[in-house]
Amino acid sequence: MLQTLIDVILPVFLVIGAGYATTRSGFLTSEHIDGITRFSQGFAIPCLLFAAIAKLDLGVGFDPGLLTAFYVGAGACFTLGILGARFLFRRDLEDAVAIGFCCLFSNSVLLGLPLTERAYGADGLAGNFAIVALHSPFCYGLGITVMEIVRNRGQSGLMLLRSVTKAIFSNTLILGISLGFLFNVTGWSLPTAIDDALSLIIAAALPAALFALGGVLVQYRPEGDFRIIAMVCAIALLIHPAITYGLGRSFDLPQDLFRSGVLTAAMAPGFNAYLFANMYGRAKRVAASSVLIATGVSILTAWGWLIVLA
Repeated sequence: MLQTLIDVILPVFLVIGAGYATTRSGFLTSEHIDGITRFSQGFAIPCLLFAAIAKLDLGVGFDPGLLTAFYVGAGACFTLGILGARFLFRRDLEDAVAIGFCCLFSNSVLLGLPLTERAYGADGLAGNFAIVALHSPFCYGLGITVMEIVRNRGQSGLMLLRSVTKAIFSNTLILGISLGFLFNVTGWSLPTAIDDALSLIIAAALPAALFALGGVLVQYRPEGDFRIIAMVCAIALLIHPAITYGLGRSFDLPQDLFRSGVLTAAMAPGFNAYLFANMYGRAKRVAASSVLIATGVSILTAWGWLIVLA
């Protein structure tokens, strides 16, 4: 089992560590990391998602049981995070929603994809891509809707719909996913030269994104209420995958989809959790610290879930 940690998990976190170390030492500046982040998350990963969705067998990846298991777990954890922040730690409703979003938004792309690929191979990623295709629309749609309802009690439904739609469809990941679906459904294909160029970009997507994630984490210090951060880590790293595991077993999912669902659910909160908190100016320290600490702790928890899934 130690070999799993060395072969599957350690390389991923070594790339994150390299980004952290080179930025922490001053070899790279925050501006350099911002550029790598913009390239990876704003361009290369949307290209990756476009290519993956365009070629995905929708009948296999988009299994209703898989999506139900993952997203029922995600929604339950969002609710638990809000209730815990509100009633256990007495945070106001806006803070509670931002903290709940940390429990909702797993790092399905930067951690989920590379860990699953290393553990089960590229052929085992169909379930991951199905989850990722709906991840941002679901999480941002749910989080923004709840936050806007809380912040703008009495606002017209049309204004609420506009704010939710704008936030979702200004995301380049959504654009890449949407174009992928278009090519998949229509059967269109790219010219060979463009497809080959796209493959070169895609090859850089995950390594660059992991490296940039390490550099971004340098900017944040563990601050805030550590009891709330511990709650976020427990919900994100343990409860979400446990719910997905239980539902996945009850639905008798195929092994590859089951592994994709549980392992993706077991990922630490993604950087989007901080972006959401920053967008509303709520619980920013808790969100940043939760991303940092949960990412570190997930080295061990992901190892544990890989053992369970073996």
